[in-house]
Amino acid sequence: MNSPLLQEIPYRPDTPRLFDGLADLPWSFLLDSGCAAGQGGAMDVIVSDPSATLVTRGTATEIRTRDSLETSSEDPFSLLRRLLGDRVPRDPSLPFPGGAVGFFGYDLARRLERLPAIAAEEEARLPDMAIGVYDWALVVDHDRRLARLVGQGRDPKTAREWQRLVERFSRPPPDRERRPFRVTGAAVSSLGYAAYCRAFARIQRYIRDGDCYQVNFAQRFESQTAGDPWLAYLELRRRNPAPYGAYLATPWGEVMSCSPESFLKVTGREVETRPIKGTVPRGADAVEDERLRERLLSSEKDHAENLMIVDLLRNDLSKSCEPHSVRVPELFRVESFATVHHLVSRVTGRLAPGRDALSLLAGAFPGGSITGAPKIRAMEIIEALEPVRRGIYCGAIGYLGFDGSMETNIAIRTLTHQAGRVRFSAGGGIVADSRCRTEYQETLDKVRPLLELFGTPSGPVRPRGPSPAGRPG
Repeated sequence: MNSPLLQEIPYRPDTPRLFDGLADLPWSFLLDSGCAAGQGGAMDVIVSDPSATLVTRGTATEIRTRDSLETSSEDPFSLLRRLLGDRVPRDPSLPFPGGAVGFFGYDLARRLERLPAIAAEEEARLPDMAIGVYDWALVVDHDRRLARLVGQGRDPKTAREWQRLVERFSRPPPDRERRPFRVTGAAVSSLGYAAYCRAFARIQRYIRDGDCYQVNFAQRFESQTAGDPWLAYLELRRRNPAPYGAYLATPWGEVMSCSPESFLKVTGREVETRPIKGTVPRGADAVEDERLRERLLSSEKDHAENLMIVDLLRNDLSKSCEPHSVRVPELFRVESFATVHHLVSRVTGRLAPGRDALSLLAGAFPGGSITGAPKIRAMEIIEALEPVRRGIYCGAIGYLGFDGSMETNIAIRTLTHQAGRVRFSAGGGIVADSRCRTEYQETLDKVRPLLELFGTPSGPVRPRGPSPAGRPG
């Protein structure tokens, strides 16, 4: 094993510009904070050319390295832990020192829980899990205006390619010539309003009968498109920059995420989750916007909905955290984004001896904010009422570092692009006093930027200048 490598690179605020030359290469991934400088924790990560990949479909995981290929029925979280290998010392100044990056789809939960198989599966679906293990990474810290290329030297190729990587990110080549992106067909929902209301009524009966307290129910949209998906992501990012965004160029299609929600973060042994539950649209002017914000902040329904998920997550974190270490330092805080205000809480804990980030992830997956309470019963109802499997939607995207760190989002405001078709979903928590029309409208409010970009046939999306810095709202 070679020695670790670390090289400072000239800082640029537009990390996607550095990623442009990699965006067409399978297993090239961008974790994108939307350049939310000054907000705290604004970090971007670029990785490509993994030394190993893990791809899970159903009960089988394919593990591919530079010189081997095998298939295993073992628990995919255990396989990933083994592939990450020995832990490296943590450097507090370097949030991600290389490691695993990719996605955990919602249906990976079938490896953790017994769930019915009712909803339809798509033929050309993404895997349940797709993770690359990366010996090198470009880490961009927008708060410190610092960019560094880090390599652990576990893969001999890193040392051979190091100087080329330094030059690539120090002097990025001109943008590639790309086909303009456009939508060629109107977005079609998997449900429609009448079908949504029928499912809503069934959920209300389940709640009245004491089966559950809350179900996060979603509809899915699909559009026909043409052109380069990277341009679509850049336009989506411009319209709706988000603190937990991502662009994943996988061998099966592209994943574009503009998620506002953090799922799990591990720093050292400290754990944090920030569930979102409670949403209102942004106002047309400052007065209306503040009125809507205050309405959300004082809403008893949204408080109750948020508190149910906080309690669920406290329980999930307690599976892997030291006794009595799980706390709720923030409850019912309003955070504002481009098209909506969200009600956000924060739950923290400390990992117990013998537990690690993967233990935490397996114990809490999928996130309670996008399932309901009790979680397993809510997931059974989701499987029965949503007509198609969720796929990556409501799973998680992020990294697990060689140093034991982890940061993942909840994969909402997330779409997939495969063979010219774009798919994205939106949902909301339904409780006893929910109203069908209000809940349906909330799903549309949440994906308004996606519907504006992918909802109707439009003119071409072409390359634009840099996205404006700063978190929306």
